[in-house]
Amino acid sequence: MSIQYLPSPLGLLRLSAQGGKLREIAVVTEQGLESPDETTKKTAVQLEEYFAGKRREFTVELAPMGTAFQQQVWAALRRIPYGKVTTYGALAAAMGQPRACRAVANAVGKNPVLILQPCHRVVASGGIGGFTGGIHLKRRLLTVESIEIAEKTPFSEKFLFTFG
Repeated sequence: MSIQYLPSPLGLLRLSAQGGKLREIAVVTEQGLESPDETTKKTAVQLEEYFAGKRREFTVELAPMGTAFQQQVWAALRRIPYGKVTTYGALAAAMGQPRACRAVANAVGKNPVLILQPCHRVVASGGIGGFTGGIHLKRRLLTVESIEIAEKTPFSEKFLFTFG
């Protein structure tokens, strides 16, 4: 397993890769031993570009660990474009399981690859919703993408993404 740490506007990020594929991006409180590889280095460069407003898509190959259902949810997350949000309900409906809203929300919350699988782009129907790393991190990520955030009110239609 290759590991690299990256200071970011979210705090310290741990990038983990194996076999040339990214497995995890996690916000951590302290740095451990590093053993970077080409995948973690490429990820670090792309994340720095993202935070600087110079990147909207990532080209790093991903291999997050999860159940088949989680993998399906995470694949749907990757379809949400930069600068757009969708709701948990719309995500569930797009997967053909409109009544699985809570299961989808749970899978979104277990996303091991923050930012590249943009779980921050999924919001509650009435406002920002939750975020495993804390609402303050979700707000920062949405701000990077110039998404206006209102307290406990639905997002503007111009930011909503519907799966086609």
